[in-house]
Order: sequence, then C-alpha cells, then structure tokens
Amino acid sequence: PKPTAPLAANSGAPAAAPSAASAPTTGETFAVTTDLVTATFSTQGGDLVGLELLKYRAHGDKDKHFVLFEAKHQYLAQSGLIGDGLPNHRTVFKRAPGPSELAEGAGELKVRLEGSGPEGVKVAKVYTFHRGSYVVDVAWEIENGSGKPLASHAYFQLQRDHVAPEGETKMVSTFTGPAVYTEAEKYQKVDFGDAIAGKAKFAKTADNGWLAMVQHYFVSAWIPADKSPREFYMRKADGVENVVQAGVIVPVAEVAPGAKGGVAVTLFAGPQIQDSLKKIAPGLDLVVDYGWLTVVAAPIFWALEAIHKLVGNWGWAIVILTVLIKAAFYPLSAASYKSMAKMRVLTPRLAQLKERYGDDRQRMNQEMMKLYQTEKVNPLGGCLPILVQIPVFIALYWVLLGAVEMRDAPWILWITDLASQ
Repeated sequence: PKPTAPLAANSGAPAAAPSAASAPTTGETFAVTTDLVTATFSTQGGDLVGLELLKYRAHGDKDKHFVLFEAKHQYLAQSGLIGDGLPNHRTVFKRAPGPSELAEGAGELKVRLEGSGPEGVKVAKVYTFHRGSYVVDVAWEIENGSGKPLASHAYFQLQRDHVAPEGETKMVSTFTGPAVYTEAEKYQKVDFGDAIAGKAKFAKTADNGWLAMVQHYFVSAWIPADKSPREFYMRKADGVENVVQAGVIVPVAEVAPGAKGGVAVTLFAGPQIQDSLKKIAPGLDLVVDYGWLTVVAAPIFWALEAIHKLVGNWGWAIVILTVLIKAAFYPLSAASYKSMAKMRVLTPRLAQLKERYGDDRQRMNQEMMKLYQTEKVNPLGGCLPILVQIPVFIALYWVLLGAVEMRDAPWILWITDLASQ
C-alpha cells in the first residue's frame, strides 16, 4: 500500500527516524567542489550534510563563504528507500571511485554512493551536480538480481532546526520554515511549532508540486517529476528538540527480476534568484514571499530588475526607481499639498465655529460642512493621496528586504552591502 505521512512503521522506513545531526559523527565525510558549491556528504545515510555557496559571503565574516546545509542548524538533505531490507538514511554507504572536483570544461560532476540491499539486490544513490546551477539531480538506482519483482517507494526530506538564520532581528524578520506548493493549494508556509506538534495544515497528496525549507535569501527544495504521484509529510525529528523533518514520498516503478530501475528527484539548494526559480519549477519563485503585497511588489521588482540591466548597479537602480515612483505619484502629492494648504487657511475660521457652536455639535458640524462646500475643500484631500502611496512604498521595502540580489551588492563609497544598509 501507498505510504502515509508520517512514514508508517510497517512501510519499511523508520516511523521515527533517528536524528540526522548525529550522521557526521557516525559516518565518514567527504567533500566535492563545483564552480558554485562545495558539498559535504556523510557515508551515514549517503546524505548531503554540508553545502557551502562559493558565490556568497557569510553574514558576519565576509572572509568566509555562506553555508546553507550545516551542523549548526542541523540542516541537511536526506533520502532513502521504503521496502524490506532497502537502504534508508541510517544505512552506511560506500563511496564509489570518482572525481572530487568539477573538471575544467566538464558540464557535470557525479557522486555515487553504494548501499546494501536485500539478497540479490544492488542499490546506489547518485548525485549529479551541473555547472552554473544550484540544481542537483538525486537518483536511486536499483538492480534486481533476486528472483522476484521488487516494489518500493523513495522518500526525500529536509531537516532543520527552528532557529532563524544569522542577521534576522525583530525589526527585520522573514519567514523561516518548511513550505509546500501544489497547483490546487498554491504556496503554503508551515510554522515550525505546528510541524513539531503534528498540527501543520498543508496539501498532503498531489501529482505536482514541491516541498521546501525556506529562510531569508536562500531555499532548498525537493522537486519530483511533474505529473508523478507524491505525498508530502512533516514531523518532529526523533530524539532532538525543535528540529523538523519535512519530506516527500514518491513511488518507484516495480523492478522485475534481472532488471534495473529507480527514481530521480531534483534538489535545488541555493539563492532565491526569482528568474532562476521560475525556470526550475512552477511556483518556486513564491519562496520570495511578499505576502498580501505580492500584487504590488512583483511589478516593482520587475521594474527594479529592468533598471539594473540598464545601469548595472543595484544601488543606482534603487535610486532611479524611487525617483520614478515619486514622479508617478506627483499629481497625487501635489493635490495633497494643495488641500493641506487650503485647510491651513481655513483653520482660524474653523476655530471660530468651534467657539461659537461648541455646545451644539450637530450645528457645528453642519456649519463646518457648509464652509468646506463654499471654499471647495475636501477635509480628507490631504490624507487620501498619501494613503494610496503607503502600500507601494511598503512593497518597495519588502522587495529590497527579500531580494538576494541586494546581498553583498556594492553601491558607492563605504556602501558595499545594500542588504545591510
């Protein structure tokens, strides 16, 4: 039967998986390097336990690279097979011989880990890194040397603690946690507390969509092939406080005796560059979350990006966009200033009306309305134009706050990181 989430005890995979935080200490680790990342693997589970992004600097120490998957947050990518005797993220794998660096001129780098299976069954987990991309293909290869058909499922999960990344404050705080996207339910963020308590509400089954772990500027996501069945799940990591495992289960086509089979799922782990995310999977760009201001923020970012392509500097692009927005709102601003000027002229006469009719509020209001009509003044004329502009400038703030393009982007003089200004 199709597994349910969390993984059922009788599914062949652990119902309560041991903490993957212990993986680096119980298995050997090794690293491979591409043009964009240095990835660290553990032979315990064959999991991706470290991911250093070579094009991005750490928040505090700019001499170091930013690290996405790391032991500090118990953040890693795990996967396993569900079926009797098949390897999971507790199994010890053996690395097959292969290069540790992306060769000059090569388009991809493969990392192959071989694990134990039932008698007559050979299993391998293969990671394929691509030049110029944060996309990693993660495939399970199964060679069925037994005398009977082999049916199984595969699970792919992300583990992370509930602590926000470095640099987040009460004044500047963005969403950190798991999220699910499907065509039917769209983008659903899940609170860490709800996931740990088993109260999270999100789409459980679909034939499309992805599962992600989101934080400021960066994201990791498991993306199964489109139109293939999948089941999403979230649970508290066993034996560890405030750590969540969020994953997706996909079926593996039955492998006949003497045949080979398997399944592959895409892993994205990198910066939230919206154009790139759109090309990887539908809706993946929504991890750059502007909330209810998305309808305003999305075109603002589009305009900012277009200006940047012309001027080549994000700082000047922000200045130009701000000037253009102010220019677009000039008629409203001018009307507001005129209305406020008229109200200042009427202030002495309004004061006289209050003195004359102070004990009769109804009569006073009537006389004030007559005065407004006679002088053709709208008492709200100074406020409404300003209120119209507020959502636009709040949206601009969220665009600048959420755009990873601002991170470590220089402008002029001492301003070398627009994200910190």
